[in-house]
Amino acid sequence: MTLRNPKDIDTMADLRAQIDQIDLELIRMLSIRQSHIDRAAEIKPAVGLPARIDDRVNEVVNNVRRLATREGFDAQTAADMWRLMVDNMIAREEQAMSKGDTE
Repeated sequence: MTLRNPKDIDTMADLRAQIDQIDLELIRMLSIRQSHIDRAAEIKPAVGLPARIDDRVNEVVNNVRRLATREGFDAQTAADMWRLMVDNMIAREEQAMSKGDTE
């Protein structure tokens, strides 16, 4: 599906179909991001890094704020979404890393 400018969409059905497509693409990209986080959970113990690195979390959120502003998305909303996602991903890393400790 090719995305159209929302201003060119006249019906709620067409608008909802496009939103559903965007959601699918977002989930696909987030799945790829999660795979990278899973790999980080494998690499970090070998190099002595913890799952949570506060400086990196702040760097990621600041980058997202900047990108959101550039792309016309509310920067605070983006930061809030990313903090939630990052916290959940770190919890996933911690769980994976603790399993590695017991094996």
